[in-house]
Amino acid sequence: MDSRERPAIAAVFIGNFVVGCGVLVVPGMLDLLARDLEISVPKAGALLSLAALTMCVGAPLLAAVTSRVDRRRLLVLSLLLLALGHLACALAPDFATLMWIRPVSVLGAAVFTPQAAATLSLMVAPAQRSMAVTSAFVGWSLASVLGMPIGNLLADALSWRASFAVVAALGLVSALIVWRVIPSGLNVAPLSLKSWGDVLGSARLRWILLATMVWCMGHFAVLGYITAALREGVGASPAMQAVLMALMGISGLIGNVALSRWVTRIGADRGARMSLSFICVGLALWILAFSWLQALWAVALAMTIWGLGNFAFNSSQQARLAQSAPTLASASIALNSSSLYAGQAMGAALGAPLVVTLGYNALGPTALIIMAVAMLLSWLADRQGTPSGAV
Repeated sequence: MDSRERPAIAAVFIGNFVVGCGVLVVPGMLDLLARDLEISVPKAGALLSLAALTMCVGAPLLAAVTSRVDRRRLLVLSLLLLALGHLACALAPDFATLMWIRPVSVLGAAVFTPQAAATLSLMVAPAQRSMAVTSAFVGWSLASVLGMPIGNLLADALSWRASFAVVAALGLVSALIVWRVIPSGLNVAPLSLKSWGDVLGSARLRWILLATMVWCMGHFAVLGYITAALREGVGASPAMQAVLMALMGISGLIGNVALSRWVTRIGADRGARMSLSFICVGLALWILAFSWLQALWAVALAMTIWGLGNFAFNSSQQARLAQSAPTLASASIALNSSSLYAGQAMGAALGAPLVVTLGYNALGPTALIIMAVAMLLSWLADRQGTPSGAV
C-alpha cells in the first residue's frame, strides 16, 4: 500500500467506529431509556425497528441520489448528519419526539458505511480490496467493544441523553478527519436502473444479500433486547451488562482483525462460512447458558464465541461483493447495508412479540433457526459463478 491508502483506511475505520456507536447506542441502553421514559422495553424497541427501516430504505436510495457527489464531500456530509441527528436525539423532550428524530439521526450511517467501502475499492489495488474493506470495517467491531458498554454506563450514571451527545461529538471529530485524509476528485460511476438490475440479476449477489439480511435478523432478535434479557434472565446489573457487551465486542474485534489478515489467503467465501459457524455455536451455547444453566460465566462464554463471527461475517459479505463485481460495488454494498438494516428491523420487530408472549428464553432458539437459514443462503452463493459485472 502507498502512503495515501493507509491513512484512508484509518479514516474510514474511525468513521465506521462512530457510525457503529450511533447505530448500537440504543440497544446498548434500551432498558435504561425505557425506564427513564416510563415505557415498556418492547415499546422502546420500536426505536430499533424505525431506525433500521430508515437505513434499509436510505442506503440504496441515497446511494443513487448521491452517486455523482464527490466521495470526500459525501462521506463528510454523512458524518455531519449523524452528529446533528444524535444531538437532536439528546435534546428530545419525550418518547414521541424521539420516535421522529431517531430515524433521521441514522441516515448518515446509511450513507457512510457502504459508500466508504466503495470509496476504498477505488483507491486500492484489486488484490488489496478485500483486506482494505475488512480492515476498515473493524471500526464497527470496536464500536461494539466500546460504544455499547460505554453508552450503557453513561446512561446509567448520567442519562441516555449523555450517550447520544457523545456520539454527536464523535461524529464531528470523525468528519474533520475524513475531510483531511480522503482526497477530493474520487467519483463512482453514476448509478442507474441498470446498475441495480445488474446486481439483482446476479444469482451470486442475490444470495449474498439475502444471507446478510437473514443473519442480521437472527442476530438482532437477541441483541436488540440483550440488556433487558441479561437483567431479567441472569440478574446482570448495568455494570455487568456493560462488561458482557464489552467482552462480546472484544471477541468481535478479534474475529474481524483475524479475518482482515487471513481473507486474502482463505478467501471471503470461506471467511463467511467460518464466521457463521462461530455465530451458530455461540447461539447454541447462549440457549444452554441462558435457559438452563442461568450462570453469568456460561453466558459470557456464549457471547464470546457468538461475537467472534458477527462482525467478521459482515466484513466477509462486503469483501465478497466488492471482489465479485468491483464495477457494481457502490450499488451492491449499498444494497448489502440495506439488507443488513432490513434484517435489523425484522429482528427487532420479531423480538418484541416473542418477549411479550414467550419471554426472553424464546429469543435464542428463534435466532439459531434463523442463522441456520443464513448458512444455507451463504452456501448457495458459494455455488454460483462470478457475475457478469465483475472485472
